[in-house]
Amino acid sequence: MRNYLLIIGFLFIGLGQQAFAQDRLVIPDTVLINGDTLLMLGDSLLIEEPKKEIFWETGGNYNLNIQQVTLSNWAAGGSSSFALNSGVSVYANYKKEKKVWDTQLTINLGMTRQGDRDFQTRKSNDNFIFVSNYGRELSEKFYLSTQLDARTQLLAGYKYSRPAGSENDVRTKISDLLSPGYVQSSTGLNYRKTYEDKSKLSVILSPFTGRFTIVMNDSLSQVGAFGVIPGENVRAEAGMSFATSVVDIKLMENITWKADLNLFSNYERFGNMVVNFNSTIRMKVNKYISTRMETRIIYDEEVFINQDDGTSKQAVQLQNLINFGISLDF
Repeated sequence: MRNYLLIIGFLFIGLGQQAFAQDRLVIPDTVLINGDTLLMLGDSLLIEEPKKEIFWETGGNYNLNIQQVTLSNWAAGGSSSFALNSGVSVYANYKKEKKVWDTQLTINLGMTRQGDRDFQTRKSNDNFIFVSNYGRELSEKFYLSTQLDARTQLLAGYKYSRPAGSENDVRTKISDLLSPGYVQSSTGLNYRKTYEDKSKLSVILSPFTGRFTIVMNDSLSQVGAFGVIPGENVRAEAGMSFATSVVDIKLMENITWKADLNLFSNYERFGNMVVNFNSTIRMKVNKYISTRMETRIIYDEEVFINQDDGTSKQAVQLQNLINFGISLDF
């Protein structure tokens, strides 16, 4: 009888140990070595890799628009033509702790060709814009920022006219690469806000701004084009500036707006503003096709525009483009 009791006791002990083993919660040991987390479970070593922080955000957009008109024996009249407009915009934004650094480069170039005129190929769009802003955070939305803004064109620009009594057009060079070129450096207070839909607003007020007008073409500098002293290549100004920009503001479904406004006033003639305004409305059809409405407005009292009657005067410069074609984000 005692032997039976011993056997039953051993069975209960064995079953109890098995049940305890099944219900037992195994908690791995955690070890930290140089910031890396190591999980130790029995003889196994599990390594949990730390999350990698991303400080840079890069991307851009390329667009290409082509228009062709071919006429042959067309009773209504007209002429064959070809137009091409292309542009690329790239950005690189950096953010780490209290430091931000945003950089953007935009290049646009357009040409038209019309077969029944002198100088058949003519430029329709040409601009180069580089903006870089570095800031240190003062509070949640305010930064102490330094911004560099550089603008020019890539190809020579001409004024076309036809002298009285002549059957041929003539052209006069009125601009070129770095003629003019504008470089503006400013330091001031920057308000920045990023919305939930990732659109952005930036406003910079700078009482310390240096602006340099560059005319490297000798024939243009000799006549004092764009406000430089005749014979000089650079004109320096000190003043204050106000700059604001909006990026990817959603107007409607698949319609976004990007714009920037830059105002500069020379302390010597305070109140007379140099105005640069750029606006792009993008209506996205699908991943590869979109319509773009681009508007540029420039006013500079030192720039005199040649008129058809041979005179020149101060005037508001306006460029408006409506393009439909390929648009690729990357």
